[in-house]
Amino acid sequence: MSTVVMHNVVSVDGFIADADDQVGPLFDWYSNGAVELGAAGAKVSKASAEYVRPMWEGIGTLVVGRHVFDITNGWEGSPPAGEHVVVVSHRPRPEGWHPEAPYHFVDGVAEAIAKAKELAGERTVGVAAGEVGGQAFALGLVDEVAMDVVPVVFGSGKRYFGSVDAHHLLEDPHRVIQGDRVLHLLFRVRR
Repeated sequence: MSTVVMHNVVSVDGFIADADDQVGPLFDWYSNGAVELGAAGAKVSKASAEYVRPMWEGIGTLVVGRHVFDITNGWEGSPPAGEHVVVVSHRPRPEGWHPEAPYHFVDGVAEAIAKAKELAGERTVGVAAGEVGGQAFALGLVDEVAMDVVPVVFGSGKRYFGSVDAHHLLEDPHRVIQGDRVLHLLFRVRR
């Protein structure tokens, strides 16, 4: 059975972007090292590469919201990680948009996680943090929380856990990796 991991890069004060979806320096650590990571040309520290590479390689399916799909144009039909992307949306796939792309549009978060698990098999389901990730987390559908914490304070913006408004306990982090200008944390969700 797949593990569902909610993941994103986050500011120290818990934001994944500002109110205008700008990420500022959150992704600077993808270009401050000497180790190549992925096809996008990222170069990270050795410690970050040793943490991120197996995480990315383990993803079978990625779950994102329609907002992320729209601002990235669905990565032009090529999943940024894994073989499939499940998009939570009340609107269908845009007409004529990359008909061959392994993207699946579903109405609800629970349906998206179920479809992603089916597609991923034994591999990991990655869920983008933010509103969709927060909804999956609040529904008890997330097994682990992965945060790449960058030493910057945004003050306001798009929250890592979206609009979650209740207490939830996580275990102590079982992975803590210090990269250059980023701290990688991985927590199991307490059941």
